[in-house]
Amino acid sequence: MSSSLLDAAFAHNVWATLRAIDPCLDLSTEELRTTSSARGAIIETLRHIVADDANDLFILTGDPTFDVEVEGTSLPEPGVAMERIGAGWSWFISRPIDPEAMVREVDEIDGYERTAPVAFRLAQALHHGTDHRSQICTALTTLGVEPPAVDVMSCGLDVNRIMEKLPGG
Repeated sequence: MSSSLLDAAFAHNVWATLRAIDPCLDLSTEELRTTSSARGAIIETLRHIVADDANDLFILTGDPTFDVEVEGTSLPEPGVAMERIGAGWSWFISRPIDPEAMVREVDEIDGYERTAPVAFRLAQALHHGTDHRSQICTALTTLGVEPPAVDVMSCGLDVNRIMEKLPGG
């Protein structure tokens, strides 16, 4: 793992999205259409998380490698894309980053524009995934499926970066 302070945050982001995808691989097509919240169906929310992560990387880097299309794909394709995106995040945050550098985003379809500092784009990328993974976990619960632990401490335990010891143990 690199020495970047952002590395753990983005490693968790990718790990948690992959964890959210895992129990969905066993769901039927009908179950994948279960509404996760205002965002929509589980499958659509998963695609949305992955597509936005890719879009954020594309906007930050201009690298067409990250201009991925997951719309209409079935599972496990978003997971495969997320692993590639994870490598992109790792590469991006390992470089020197000016947190105040302004990044401009323009939607080619409707002309919508947004300009924001890199620091806010990175914070939004992390927040976005957390918000929607929570919605997916809620939808899984409504289906009677035990949602995966997608929190930061569970990630740290899973990747052997955090150690726990019970009292008396």
